[in-house]
Amino acid sequence: MNAEEEDFVTQAKRLKAPNLFLAMTEPSRALFEASTLPWGMAALSRVPKGDGHPVLVIPGFTASDLSTVPLRRFLEQKNYTVHPWRMGRNLGMIHEFIPKLEQRVVDLAEEYGEKVTIIGQSLGGIYAREVARACGDVVRQVITLGSPFGGAAEGCNVVWVYDAVTGEKIRLRPADFFETIASPPPVPSTAIFSKTDGIASWKTCIEMPSDWTDNIEILGSHCGMGFNPVVLFAIADRLAQAEDEWSPFDRGGWRRAFFR
Repeated sequence: MNAEEEDFVTQAKRLKAPNLFLAMTEPSRALFEASTLPWGMAALSRVPKGDGHPVLVIPGFTASDLSTVPLRRFLEQKNYTVHPWRMGRNLGMIHEFIPKLEQRVVDLAEEYGEKVTIIGQSLGGIYAREVARACGDVVRQVITLGSPFGGAAEGCNVVWVYDAVTGEKIRLRPADFFETIASPPPVPSTAIFSKTDGIASWKTCIEMPSDWTDNIEILGSHCGMGFNPVVLFAIADRLAQAEDEWSPFDRGGWRRAFFR
C-alpha cells in the first residue's frame, strides 16, 4: 500500500458514524424512495439496453435476495442475465460467504463465456470487491451501493449489530484486513454513495482515486439505494459500457440535477 492509500485508510479510521437523525429516518426515507420507483421507471425506460452479460447481485447485511428484487427485475428488463446470490440472509460470515461467491462467479463466467459484473449493496459490496480481487480475470466490473469498505469498523451505526450477529468484534480484526478491503480491486469499480446515508459514513463508501475507479454521489438513504431510480440509472449507465471501454460517469448536462 502506497502513502496515498495509507493516508486514505488512516482518515477513514477517524470518522464518526452518521448522526442519529439520519439513522432514525432511514426507514421512512427508504419507503419514499421506493414510492418514486413507478414514475421513475418511465424515465428509466429510455436507458439503453445492455449486451446480455451476466450480473450477480449481492444483498446487504441481514438482507436476502428479496431486497434486491426491484434492482434485478429492472436489469432483466434491460437485457442483462441477472442472478441473485442464493445464500439466504447475509449474516456477515465473510470467511464462509466469499469462497462460495468466488466459485459462483467462476461458474457463471464459464457458463456464459463472458466476464461477470458484480453489484453489492452495503456489506454485499465489500464481498463483491473481495471476490473481484481474487477472481479479477473473470470479473468485468464492480458496482457498490453504500458499501463501507474504506473503514468498515468505524463510521458505521450498525457495527454493534454485526458483532452481535456474527459473534466477533470487527474492530479487533488486524489492521491489514482493513487496508486490504480499502484498496481498489484490479477491475473497474464504481462506488455509489450518499452524504445523507444514515448507516455508514459516506467517506467510508468511496473509492481511492485511480484510472479504474469512480465515485457517484446521489441524494438518498442507505437502505433505499436498491430501488432509488437515480441509483438504477447510474447502474444501468455503468453496465451499458463496452467491456474494454470503461470510463468515469458523465455528470454533464441534465445529469447535474441528480448527480453531485
